[in-house]
Amino acid sequence: MIAAYQGEPGSNSAAATQHLFPGITELPCTSFEQALDAVTLGTADLAVIPVDNSAAGRVADVHHLLPESGLFVTGEHFLAIRFDLMGPPGATWDDIECVRSHVHALGQCRKVLREGGWRTLVSDDTAGAAREVAELGDVRHAALAPPAAARHYGLEVLRPEVEDDPDNTTRFVVLSREPAFAPVGEGPTMTSLFFAVRNIPSALYKALGGFASSAVNLTKIESYQKGAGLSPSRFYVEIEGHPDEPQVALALHELRFFSTEVRVLGVYPAHPHRRGGVTTA
Repeated sequence: MIAAYQGEPGSNSAAATQHLFPGITELPCTSFEQALDAVTLGTADLAVIPVDNSAAGRVADVHHLLPESGLFVTGEHFLAIRFDLMGPPGATWDDIECVRSHVHALGQCRKVLREGGWRTLVSDDTAGAAREVAELGDVRHAALAPPAAARHYGLEVLRPEVEDDPDNTTRFVVLSREPAFAPVGEGPTMTSLFFAVRNIPSALYKALGGFASSAVNLTKIESYQKGAGLSPSRFYVEIEGHPDEPQVALALHELRFFSTEVRVLGVYPAHPHRRGGVTTA
């Protein structure tokens, strides 16, 4: 089994992959699109992609990429995010002039950046920033990266856990070529789906009315346009429940009536974090 993810060894995506699939062969990719393509083309068996961060919001445009990829959501994982300030051996706090990291990590560690007053450089991902600092070997350059990156690239931690929010958490989804819908009645489930509404007044209001009347909790809705012009909006939605549960089936029936297309992208077990648990890095 091979798992693709965006980023380099030592990244949070790598940590999430290792938590989900210990011992699996990893395929680091330079972009989310490349990770999805690896699964589509059969280079990898699955992909582990971050979709939401509690501090930064949306991470990857999965709502846009997934419907066109032909892949399915088969699981989710919540990972507590920790960032250390790290530099080459011998570096000290006073040596730092520039800090490198992914744009989201820089936004999640504003307090320490303000304290240091350093300039920042955006890297493709957090572990990549650590690698760049290790390759430079310049004590004036530091990185904000997960703790595993310091061990992987031989850097020294100058200050641990510098994230602004101690509850900083990222949600990942697992994507595969084949659907693996969780069975109904074996615990809490989540359903991801895509739909496009009819081009009529109040179509979205009417399409979503079934979720309200059936008491189905809608946890996410993302809208986007496909192509130019005034084409109807398309939506990526996540709900609590299983399509075979009566109340969810009623809501989906009403959704289909007011939509031109409805496609279930995955039915998978709800992660324990939704009930108060989280996995640490």
